[in-house]
Amino acid sequence: MPDEMFPEEDSTAVTHEATHEATHDAAAHAEEPVEDHEAAPAVADQGAEPAAEELPLSDKKWFIIHTYSGFEQKVAGSLRSRAEAFGFAEQIGQILIPTEEVVELRNGKKVTSKRMLYPGYVLVEMDMNDELWHAVKATPRVTGFVGGGNSPVPLTADEVNSILYRQASSAERPRPKMSFEKNENVRINDGPFANFSGKVDEVNPERNTLRVLVTIFGRATPVELDFLQVEKV
Repeated sequence: MPDEMFPEEDSTAVTHEATHEATHDAAAHAEEPVEDHEAAPAVADQGAEPAAEELPLSDKKWFIIHTYSGFEQKVAGSLRSRAEAFGFAEQIGQILIPTEEVVELRNGKKVTSKRMLYPGYVLVEMDMNDELWHAVKATPRVTGFVGGGNSPVPLTADEVNSILYRQASSAERPRPKMSFEKNENVRINDGPFANFSGKVDEVNPERNTLRVLVTIFGRATPVELDFLQVEKV
């Protein structure tokens, strides 16, 4: 699991990568002017923008639920059905299983798919109280809240926005499915050096490229390749 965002087990704190690019979901709408037919028309300021009124934000907080790995969707469905059955639907807001789009090379073609950012975890927007805490913990395949004890720690607005931003940005630019580290042995599967093997000399995660040392005519030669052009040996 990347980013050191979610622990393997429940812990007393949750840390997340800070991002200054995260955007807020608060919506705004322009207020319609009311016409007054009796008053003389005022001179309009061409450079002024119409006043905007922010929509009220939800008072609910986001919490992280730890589940059995592979049962995230079932837990989300169970929470919705139990909320209706046991009368706490109004205390539950959005239920989110963060995903990102990833791309890989299959048979020479780029294939895009989705994968969960944090397997074993579900984010739930809740108006938390003791009764709801017990009801959620009693949901099948839920092992508890991240934060521990009877007072789980809610996510901050910046942490939620960071997750939403990563999810949205991956849709525009899917990440490579594989990640690599220096000195890893790899095999090239595409391009003029296909079927050559080499060792990773440098990783550039911003560009999703590698510099691989390939032995050509008995000499180690650096070759720059895309993440999609290599596979781990």
